[in-house]
Amino acid sequence: MTDDANREMKNSIFAARDAADRALAVSKEDVMRKDFGLDIPTSLVPLPSQGLVYPETDVLHGKDSVEIRGMTTREEDILMSRALIRKGTVISELIKSCVVTPGVDVQGLIGGDRNALMVSVRILGYGADYQGSVDCPKCEHKNEIEVNLNDLNIKSLNVHPVEIGTNRFSFRLPVSGKDVVFKFLTGKEEEEILATLEAKKKKGIQNDNVITTRLMHSVVSVGGITDKSKLANFISFMPAKDSVALRHYMDEIEPGIDMKFDFSCKSCEHWEVMPLPLGPTFFWPRNFKS
Repeated sequence: MTDDANREMKNSIFAARDAADRALAVSKEDVMRKDFGLDIPTSLVPLPSQGLVYPETDVLHGKDSVEIRGMTTREEDILMSRALIRKGTVISELIKSCVVTPGVDVQGLIGGDRNALMVSVRILGYGADYQGSVDCPKCEHKNEIEVNLNDLNIKSLNVHPVEIGTNRFSFRLPVSGKDVVFKFLTGKEEEEILATLEAKKKKGIQNDNVITTRLMHSVVSVGGITDKSKLANFISFMPAKDSVALRHYMDEIEPGIDMKFDFSCKSCEHWEVMPLPLGPTFFWPRNFKS
């Protein structure tokens, strides 16, 4: 059997399993509705990418939203799965279990769309109130915070890709003058990067090349060159000003959820805008009340 045939067979098996899992979930929801009069809530989640980065063959091509349903004890089992936590795929499996729109490839979603679904799954499951802890960057006082997740802003894609239906964007580097084509990382690629860094950590290898690693996964071509070894060499030795400019532009246009909040230290009153700490309590609220 050829590699292509083997790949197609594996894809068909996984697709069949996925369809069977969804059918089972639907049948159980029917039982809950008919026998107990309980409807599991659903919600339409806006996609920050507006579906512009997905090919015509993808169910999300040109789509601006995805339907999800509320979490159940089945999803809590997923969150507790040590195997999924070790693999780093627990969030993917959680989102996959809650997506109602058929045919969505959760691992193929770009990071911003995944984050939008992740936050919406949390809100629909446990509500919008999120409590966490943050150390003040000035005085190091540990602050307990409360954030309303509904207040997080959706950052929609406002720059068209090189071609509609492709996850490809262009940028001219200010120092070298090279034209760079880059992509937004998908959930699968994010998981692969984390797995690689974790494997190095276990071997005692210092992870000092996070910026380089992410750029190597994001950059598709430089000056028309697509050879991965040549790209790796360029990224490793590109002028720092080019690197900063490229990463700033990527962050500026990347669609997603603005995961920042206004932080004010209760001890020294230091104030700044900080990234939301996504600790264990994000999916396991401390004081959740039904």
